[in-house]
Amino acid sequence: MRSIRLAFALAVAGLSAPANYQNIEVKIIANPAIQASEISRDELSRIFLITKSSMKGTQHVEPVLEKGGPTENAFLKQYIGRTDGALMTYYRSLMFTGKASIPKSFNSDPEVAEYVARTKGAIGYVSAGANPAGVKVLTVR
Repeated sequence: MRSIRLAFALAVAGLSAPANYQNIEVKIIANPAIQASEISRDELSRIFLITKSSMKGTQHVEPVLEKGGPTENAFLKQYIGRTDGALMTYYRSLMFTGKASIPKSFNSDPEVAEYVARTKGAIGYVSAGANPAGVKVLTVR
């Protein structure tokens, strides 16, 4: 009986966790050299899945990840459709086949914003409450 209760509690926790990420707002930021002011969900996904490497205003786009926490989980759920583990497995497969390298990752909004601000073609994400300097915010359509 105790194991049934535990299994039920874990199932309920598992079902409620993904819903929480849907309520978290994410801001897409880009280096000012990127001329675009908006990006489609598909284009954003393809950039982070490394199947698209350019955007208006730059010949090379570099995705930047924020590792760990609710911002990353919300971004992956809303725009990429993969978990962190699945995305890392995907990146490793690209790396081992020589098709791409694993994108840079940082631990906080300020670190992501600082790297995006100084790296031409960089595009990343931060929590919606962040107000990073030196980057442009892209509207997702």
